[in-house]
Amino acid sequence: MSHSVQQLIAHAGERGLAASALACLDRCLPLLDPAPDDLLRPLWRGVAEGGAGWADGLAEVRGLVADVEGDAVLVRKMLGAAPSDWDATALRPWAEMCSAAALELHERLGGGPLVDGEERRQAQILEYLETTASDDPPAGLRPVLDVSAEGRRVLRAVVSRRERSA
Repeated sequence: MSHSVQQLIAHAGERGLAASALACLDRCLPLLDPAPDDLLRPLWRGVAEGGAGWADGLAEVRGLVADVEGDAVLVRKMLGAAPSDWDATALRPWAEMCSAAALELHERLGGGPLVDGEERRQAQILEYLETTASDDPPAGLRPVLDVSAEGRRVLRAVVSRRERSA
């Protein structure tokens, strides 16, 4: 994790911490094959609503992620480490863990430019959230979701290429 990402996480509020961690998890979903792109929707809804329904959404998503193996185990651990409490004290270690785990997964899958792109996306999301008010409507998360979707497409291509060559 770069120094700038660490600093951004250190200064982020609850919404930024939850969105940052969730975006890292979201970008790693291609490892959960098959995983629908909207698997994390209940959690994104919780972020958009400032933590309302967060614990219920977390329980729902955890129930959908069953036995996984390989690199996907780290994805399940990321989800398992998510706190039920919508509180910066609980969310900050999760955001740090998800950041590091996402970078580790990208390193395992190819390193170099793949890791650089993931780190750039993490910083971009945190910087965006730092400049938006926490009471913005759910549409305020659209840029975060777009960056995350881009990273998910990149990782899906890497996973697909890896499976074809195996």
